[in-house]
Amino acid sequence: MRSKFWAIALSMALTMIVIYPAMAQFSLPNLVPTSSEQTRSDQEVVATWIVLDGRRLFQVAETRSNLSKRVDDIQQRLKSLSQDYFQSNATELQVQIRKENNLPVIYVNSEYLFTITGLDAELQAEKPFALADKLRLSLEQDLRRAKQERQPKFLARSGAIASGVFLGIVLTIWLVNCWQWRLTQRPTIIAPTNDPVTTQLSNQQQKNLKEVRRRLFQLAQSLIWGSGTLLILGLFPYTRTIPAWILTVLRIPFILAIVALGTYIAIRLSYVLLDRFTSALAINSLLTPEDSLRLHLRVSTISGVTKSITTLSGVAIGTLVALTTVGVNIAPLLAGAGLVGVAVSLASQNIIKDAINGFFIILEDQYALGDVINVGNFGGLVENLNLRITQLRDSEGRLITIPNSEIKIVANLSSRWSRADLSIPVAYHTDIDHALQLIDSIGIQMDEDPKWLEQIIETPQVLGVENFGDRGLIIRVWIKTQPLKQWEVAREYRRRVKVAFDKAGIAIPLPQQAVWVNEVIPPPKSEFERQDT
Repeated sequence: MRSKFWAIALSMALTMIVIYPAMAQFSLPNLVPTSSEQTRSDQEVVATWIVLDGRRLFQVAETRSNLSKRVDDIQQRLKSLSQDYFQSNATELQVQIRKENNLPVIYVNSEYLFTITGLDAELQAEKPFALADKLRLSLEQDLRRAKQERQPKFLARSGAIASGVFLGIVLTIWLVNCWQWRLTQRPTIIAPTNDPVTTQLSNQQQKNLKEVRRRLFQLAQSLIWGSGTLLILGLFPYTRTIPAWILTVLRIPFILAIVALGTYIAIRLSYVLLDRFTSALAINSLLTPEDSLRLHLRVSTISGVTKSITTLSGVAIGTLVALTTVGVNIAPLLAGAGLVGVAVSLASQNIIKDAINGFFIILEDQYALGDVINVGNFGGLVENLNLRITQLRDSEGRLITIPNSEIKIVANLSSRWSRADLSIPVAYHTDIDHALQLIDSIGIQMDEDPKWLEQIIETPQVLGVENFGDRGLIIRVWIKTQPLKQWEVAREYRRRVKVAFDKAGIAIPLPQQAVWVNEVIPPPKSEFERQDT
């Protein structure tokens, strides 16, 4: 857990310290307007930045229909003026303000740049000529700095800084890889326990933690390489527009990737919390032994179903966050999704019935993973259980899938405890009291046997003579066992009864059938028959 939190802190620190400042120095226009922006009129006043070498210089305002043309014109004139200034040997730079049509006009080295309009002044909450004075000073500083950055001395210093940044990136990546290698080599310590369910949950928890840690390290390495590359490109005036272009074009994919990775990590962390919660339930000392055993069977079911719901919820929330982040208005989408949900619910009533019945099966603990149940003509071990279906594996190895809505009456053969119901036949001529005493002593001996002590909950009960059958007298015995142990206990009990009966000379009868043979007396002869004879 400590390494996980350190990895999260590292990725967040790198994002806040490196990525955000790198993005802040570039002009990133909004590529995806919101729905409210799309419906505004073309006469609405909007503003954008004029940039030089990827740096923001000043803002201009214009109506939406004319803004693009005005910005392109100013950018072209600024590019031409700046190139002439950069290539000249003159060190003087003159930014002048002239009055034309009662509006201030900016000239650079006697060449026209742009006119400050009333919309520009309103945007800055300044008077036009006061705004012109501020822009004159800032333009002089920005153009001088841009020319200075193109000098060999400045380029050499930037190259040295870029080399240092690159070495820092390599060193940081090496340290992160070493840290990751040490964490992978560190042995995982799991508290020893005899409970297989708790052990399984602990293994799942460690697996999810390792997956989260691996993804966080990958994110940290990507942030280090990406932010370092942007910083190196931003050091030189000739390449400073490349980070601006990268951040502009890849802004939406970058946001979607971050949201997807965050959703994946959040889902994995939720798995860890669910495993911890279910393992805490499994080792709850306040429960009775029977409740504890039953809860162990339910843990896998509860964990699996809860993780499925968490995954679906996480994906849905992540999708909405991604759409909101890129500027999509999700209100109409949610309304449409509600209508689609109603239509789907009407067309998928059986699926809804399956989900509702599956929810109550899990809530009421009708059965869980690992139980042996009978549903109608089918029965077997429950291998899979979710909100829609139940899958059974019968004695022949067949996998039987039953929709939860079809499960009306279910017989659970392993809920909390089980019972072996035995019918033992003895011959009619057997001393019944001696046979009953012998059968009872076998049950007591088996109950005291250490091998079977944990599997038999109560001393076997000899109920007595149950019936007079065609095979002899039927003696009935009940043995209360742990869940799913009734068949194993019954087989051993029958073996011991057979051995004891052989020693005592008590016969286990075969099916018998009595046949009565009667002599047939012919009827008396008639007078005609006597005359013939």
